[in-house]
Amino acid sequence: MERLEQYREIIRKLLQDYCGDDRGEPDSEIQMICDRDRDHYQLVSLGWQGHRRFYTVLMHLDIKNGKIWIQRNETDRLIAQELVSMGVLREDIVLGLQPEYVRADSGYSLV
Repeated sequence: MERLEQYREIIRKLLQDYCGDDRGEPDSEIQMICDRDRDHYQLVSLGWQGHRRFYTVLMHLDIKNGKIWIQRNETDRLIAQELVSMGVLREDIVLGLQPEYVRADSGYSLV
């Protein structure tokens, strides 16, 4: 249980750090969504570009069975490496955005 709380806090810090990079465009924003009860965490970019609406999930991480699953990364950041540097064990990270045959050679967990 202690590790689960640690991982929740690490994910929250990672997302918050990215939100700090938001340049505050007047017609857009980055929202941090944290569902600690179900362990779903996302960063969403939304707003307007002229008359066109946009909504993009920038990052999506889940915690399943004690492991952090990276479900989406639409940023230039290397999330898995950042998580390791923040104290997450490599074997507790799953690159869910990659097919399992690619995960086998990643150095991270398969599932």
